Amino acid sequence: MNINTNTKKWITVIFHMLAWMIVFVLPLLFRYFYDDGARHNPENNGFSYLQFLTGLLWVGTFYLNALVLSPLFIYKKKIGLYTVIILGWYAIVLSLHSIFFHLFISSRPFRFADSLFFNLPPFVLTLGASIAYRMLGDKAKNEVREQQKQEENLKTELSFLRSQISPHFVFNILNNIIALARLKSDQLEPTVMKLSSLMRYMLYETDAEKVSLQNETEYLRNYIDLQQQRFGEKVRIDSSFEVPVGCSYEIEPMLLIPFVENAFKHGVGLIHDPAITIRLHVKDNILYFSVNNKYNDSSTETRDNIKGIGLPNVKRRLNLLYQKNYTLQISEKDGLFSVSLELNLR
Repeated sequence: MNINTNTKKWITVIFHMLAWMIVFVLPLLFRYFYDDGARHNPENNGFSYLQFLTGLLWVGTFYLNALVLSPLFIYKKKIGLYTVIILGWYAIVLSLHSIFFHLFISSRPFRFADSLFFNLPPFVLTLGASIAYRMLGDKAKNEVREQQKQEENLKTELSFLRSQISPHFVFNILNNIIALARLKSDQLEPTVMKLSSLMRYMLYETDAEKVSLQNETEYLRNYIDLQQQRFGEKVRIDSSFEVPVGCSYEIEPMLLIPFVENAFKHGVGLIHDPAITIRLHVKDNILYFSVNNKYNDSSTETRDNIKGIGLPNVKRRLNLLYQKNYTLQISEKDGLFSVSLELNLR
């Protein structure tokens, strides 16, 4: 961060130096090449000195106005006081210009009125350029700060949303283990081991912004295996995952699991012949993911809570991370709850 900041500062300094070199050197070059008399005029050196010192006055005017006067008076809308100070500074500039003129071109007559109108255009131009420089610079800094603020808010919100997923998921799995313990099932130990594997994934891999699609898919498989161990033949579970071998696709961690959790939460109780279908495949950089489950449409409580706390969570994450690069369709019809997600992995 410091390296980048220092580099930007040096780039800015070099840019300013090059700009002022052009301002100082170009008039001298044009005068030398296009004014043949200037090459042999003994007063030519005097004019060069005068032009150089006058240019230093414009440099001082530029930075004085950009760094001090603009933020102190223009930004605070003290235009009257700003005008008085600028007029005073212009009088100083004219006085210094008069002194330089007498020092280097004393053979020519000097009139204050000539100096007043001769220096007015470059003085006004320098003021306008310095004000524009200050305002554009401050606007750019404000935009960077606003972007950084939005990024920090996004990270904070995503962290909060992920923290919501973990307790909800663990709560559901613990219910599975309790059910197996009550049945004194031989599947209790492998279930605990499977849960340990899932927890390890959640704790050590999901802190990254993205995880590989293979790892996320394996996580879903393990979760479904746990549910299959719990329900056995009571629930028909049909799942299919087709991920290209060796692909480099990445996805936001824990993004798909809420849909699967929701299906098992609301698709297995008080339902005739419960069935859950889960499909995932990738084609042309697009992830196609769907989950379908039956639900009891005669239960008001079930209908009210069928979307659970996970789905609003994952919708928010999709909006934050993928914006317009996804399509999510959710439908409830004739006792069938369906989720269809298309996600651009690129």
